[in-house]
Amino acid sequence: MRIEFERKINFDDVVIRPKRSALHSRAEVDLTRTFKTLHNANIITGIPIIASNMDTVGTPRVAEALQQIGMFTALHKYTKFEECFKVWSTFSFQTFGLDAVSPWLGVQNICLDVANGYTEAFVQSVQAVRHEFPDLTIMAGNVATADMTEALLLAGADIVKVGVGPGSACLTTEVTGVGYPQLSAIIECADAAHGLRGLICADGGCKTSGDIVKAFAAGADFVMLGGMLAGHTENIVRSDWREGDKVKYYGMSSADAMEKYVGGVAEYRAAEGKVVEVPFRGDIKDTVKTILGGLRSACTYVGAATLKELPKRTTFVRVK
Repeated sequence: MRIEFERKINFDDVVIRPKRSALHSRAEVDLTRTFKTLHNANIITGIPIIASNMDTVGTPRVAEALQQIGMFTALHKYTKFEECFKVWSTFSFQTFGLDAVSPWLGVQNICLDVANGYTEAFVQSVQAVRHEFPDLTIMAGNVATADMTEALLLAGADIVKVGVGPGSACLTTEVTGVGYPQLSAIIECADAAHGLRGLICADGGCKTSGDIVKAFAAGADFVMLGGMLAGHTENIVRSDWREGDKVKYYGMSSADAMEKYVGGVAEYRAAEGKVVEVPFRGDIKDTVKTILGGLRSACTYVGAATLKELPKRTTFVRVK
């Protein structure tokens, strides 16, 4: 047993110091980024925000809506072939767990997703998929430390998904005592990934557009959103939702999700997700407009003409 005494930080622990800016308007800010993947030089271009691979968030209808804006979606792993075929593109990732690592015909980008990315079995699965499908763009996770970010990139991942415990529908830290403050995780994992020319996706913990700004400012290449993109017309099956209604979404390690897809929580494990209620929010494009407006405004406060410049212009100030 050992104790680390260095203070780690979450989004609420800091604010961004404003700086003089030569920008005249928020309209001048370019939020689009272009990345070249580590293992095969694939090109990914778009606004680097990804709808989470939860079945109440990462749906084909969400993917269709976000494609029109230039954003990304990680389709959840239980999405049926016929439902997602028409939205496969550079703007979507198909999600797989350890039980199904072979991608379907036509998939360009995949997300290898497990709650615990620290197992040797997971690293070996990433290696196997990279060997079998060298042309794919692979996002893999979740982890929260620099060493495993490097391990997954060296095993074959192009993008490492970062976050253990911070999600609004996640109970991992409460149930297991395991986790890592998300802003520190982003800073440390981004530093490790960029040294190898890899990329990271900050997954979890963003409650406001300001948190998304801080994630990008800390070095995240992509930011994945669950709760902030839940509760919209495109997430849900019913068509009679009205303003003020409460909509449920849940973590994919929750008892509800496991009951729905695998018949319940196995005797050897505990549920590490929960059900959360959010107000019905209408069409997702209206929420996205607010998020992107917050990002552009933040860039003008620090003089960043592009999203890529934001980390270089950022000074975090500790407030807690």
